[in-house]
Amino acid sequence: MTLHFNGKKALILGGSCDLALSLATALIEAQLYPVLTFRNALGRGKIDAALSNQRGKYEACYLNFGERDSLAAFLAQTGEEIDFCVDFAQEDFESLIAAADEAQVYQYFTNNVSFRAELLKKVARIMVRRKYGRFVFISSAAAAKPNPGQGFYAAAKLASEALYRNLGIELGGKGITTVMLRPGYIQVGRGKTYLDNHGGEALRLVPGGKFLTTGDVAETILFLLSTSAAGFNATELNMDGGLTTGK
Repeated sequence: MTLHFNGKKALILGGSCDLALSLATALIEAQLYPVLTFRNALGRGKIDAALSNQRGKYEACYLNFGERDSLAAFLAQTGEEIDFCVDFAQEDFESLIAAADEAQVYQYFTNNVSFRAELLKKVARIMVRRKYGRFVFISSAAAAKPNPGQGFYAAAKLASEALYRNLGIELGGKGITTVMLRPGYIQVGRGKTYLDNHGGEALRLVPGGKFLTTGDVAETILFLLSTSAAGFNATELNMDGGLTTGK
């Protein structure tokens, strides 16, 4: 299948994670232009190292979900041309509900829900002026089936899904659509740490019998950004091999 796209510039939030970098490569191969966000020098270095052979075909911009002032500077640098937005951004915070530090809880939801809502408002308004836009939020199977200690992570994912869902409902008539993708087990990032210790047990829970790769997820997102996926809006899609479907 040959994919076609309405637009060229793709904003990638949380651009230094492995999934984002895999997607960036796929976007460049599809003749699109990714703009990847980072929140520290380590993230910037990871982006440039992973895309070292793609100079001039991408952009990296500072954006810290814990720093409101960074949003205005980021938007001034990015400009008024955003056709797609893929959101991988999520801070680490795993804790049992009854044991969590209260100050951390408040800050976590401020950064990962309130800041995201403010950012979505501003990016959506850019897309409305352009009369087209496509959002893909990378949620998680944990939103439906969290492990112990993932309560805050799951809650933030579900709250963010609600923001994206309503954005698609409210702006679908203006050419702005949203999809929430829920990947299952992937052997990168948090998933790799968990699977290194519980891989055999986790695999038995997946009817499909295999874990996802970064390439699997990148190819799916690329499809969701294409005109072929225009009929998907304001909905979540499970990509977990059946993990959250059975008992």
